[in-house]
Amino acid sequence: MTQRDLFRVIVGLMILSSVALGHWVSPWWYLFTVFIGANMFQSAFTGFCPMDNIIRKTGLPE
Repeated sequence: MTQRDLFRVIVGLMILSSVALGHWVSPWWYLFTVFIGANMFQSAFTGFCPMDNIIRKTGLPE
């Protein structure tokens, strides 16, 4: 598994979890989904993503 694969797994789980929580627990959880999308959008332009910085510390190959 590479860093890119781990990143996609984590982001996918976060999105699916927030949608499920928004459906079954509280609609306020959808804001977490919006936060994830906004963070992905801004990271495309700035190159800064906190999750990417954390994953780099795992030592997995790029």
